[in-house]
Order: sequence, then structure tokens, then C-alpha cells
Amino acid sequence: MRRGWTTWTRGVVAVLALWAGGAAAVAAQTGSDEGVSVVWLVRHAERADDGMADQPDPELSETGRARAAELARFLGDAGITSIHSTPYRRTQQTAAPLAEALGLPVEAYDPRDTAAFVESLHAPGRHVVVGHSNTTPALVQQLGGDPVSAIHEAEYDRIYVVVLGADGSVTSTLLRFGAPAPGG
Repeated sequence: MRRGWTTWTRGVVAVLALWAGGAAAVAAQTGSDEGVSVVWLVRHAERADDGMADQPDPELSETGRARAAELARFLGDAGITSIHSTPYRRTQQTAAPLAEALGLPVEAYDPRDTAAFVESLHAPGRHVVVGHSNTTPALVQQLGGDPVSAIHEAEYDRIYVVVLGADGSVTSTLLRFGAPAPGG
């Protein structure tokens, strides 16, 4: 009973900290435990083609670049230790402002082969993962979290926080950041 209570309490504290003070507050609450991994998962920002054109690798739109800058602001004080992205321009461009602000490289992962990648996210630290509308909820689920629902094609403001405890516990929270997306 005590382990469940501790996990529940940690999750509630993290959510209240986010509500009160943002990502840095969650990082302070969850980062004090040795062996804890905090994984922030986000879909890439708005595409320049609005997802309507048959473009395999579009860049970000002006709105998307603004959202990427907001992601950097939102997570800038969260103690991020690694940043991961699929090898597509829109995901790389979403991760770039945060990586530049923190002086971290953006490490590419293959969204079609996530088994080893998911295992690497269990390493203690604070990880950011930039993916796609179909891969982000799948990664949340593979980490043991609850993706809540599918991400709508026009939804770009969703961010998940998955806390992997040293004791094997998993807490996941769905948040929103930046300007509200019409599909959210």
C-alpha cells in the first residue's frame, strides 16, 4: 500500500507543481530521487504544408517555429539531460531551439524500431523525445504510460510527462503548452 501511495503522491505533486510553476518545478520534484527517469514526449510543431500536401519531409511553418521556441522556454529550466528526435526536418527543427539553449545535441532515433530506444529512456535523467502524431502516443504506451487518446492531425500542443521510478513505478501526465491547437 505504501508504494502505491508514494507513487500517487509523487504524481499529484508533479501535476500541482506544473500547475503552479511549470516544467522546472516538476523537474525539482521528480529529479531528487536517485534512479528516476523523467521523459517529456511531444509531437513536432506545425508543418509548413499544414499536413495537407503530399510532402514527405516538410519544414516547420512560422507558427511551428514559434511553438518550437515555446517548447524551449517551457523546458529550458527542467534539467533536461538528453534530447531525441526522429530524423525528419520537422522534428529536428522542433527540437533545435531547446538543444541550442541547453547546448545539447539532438540524438536521432528510428521511429520504426523503438524497442532499444525505449529501453534507453529508462536510464536516469531527464529526456525529451520529439516524434509524430502516431509515434508519440505509442512511445508513451511502450514506457508504461497512458496516452489518453490518439493525437488529432491538427493537434500540436500536447506534451506528455512520463516518470519512471527507480522502483519500477510509472506515472504519466498529459499537458498542453503554447498556443492551443485547433485539433486539441
